[in-house]
Amino acid sequence: MSRRPVTTKTRICDLAIDLFDRNGFDETSVDDIAAAAGIARRTLFRYYPSKNAIAWGDFDVHLEDMRTFLDTLPGDMPLTEALAAALIDFNDVPAAQTARHRRRMRLLLTIPALQAHSMIMYADWRHTVAGYIGARLGVPADGYLPQLISWLTLSTALAAYEQWLDDSHDPSAQRLRDLLLEGSGVLANGIDGALALAPVDTLN
Repeated sequence: MSRRPVTTKTRICDLAIDLFDRNGFDETSVDDIAAAAGIARRTLFRYYPSKNAIAWGDFDVHLEDMRTFLDTLPGDMPLTEALAAALIDFNDVPAAQTARHRRRMRLLLTIPALQAHSMIMYADWRHTVAGYIGARLGVPADGYLPQLISWLTLSTALAAYEQWLDDSHDPSAQRLRDLLLEGSGVLANGIDGALALAPVDTLN
């Protein structure tokens, strides 16, 4: 009986993570992933441009969802509250997917071969956040302050993930949410302090 082909980005990613976890990232080839999905190598490349991209799954879809989420927030919501809400929403993990998400994030944060590609993805994420910050502050998105805050926001998320992955006692999605909320509080103090110390136009 032939294997039914897998033809969604999410399922291909899930199969790949299983293979990476079982056999190792470097030891798993694109051909291995294509075979597990029951598709041709060239078909796989219609979904993902490289093996490194597969571990990120539907990141572009999630990024577009974050843009939509930010656009729907009230214009009078404090910037720090808006960023905290976006962090929580973007990293919301359904309970049924928590274990797989931990495996994916452990790969992304620990596999050297994935780090260069991860920087590209992080840049896209920061670009989205900086665009929102720039619009809120009335300054160019590529100015110093939007770029600084977007880097700090990314660092807040990455620090939360590192703590979450190291915590074997409570691997729940709620624990990740709590860490993100705690980090967002520290981030808010830093942003408010920066805005209070100097006018926005002097930091761009």
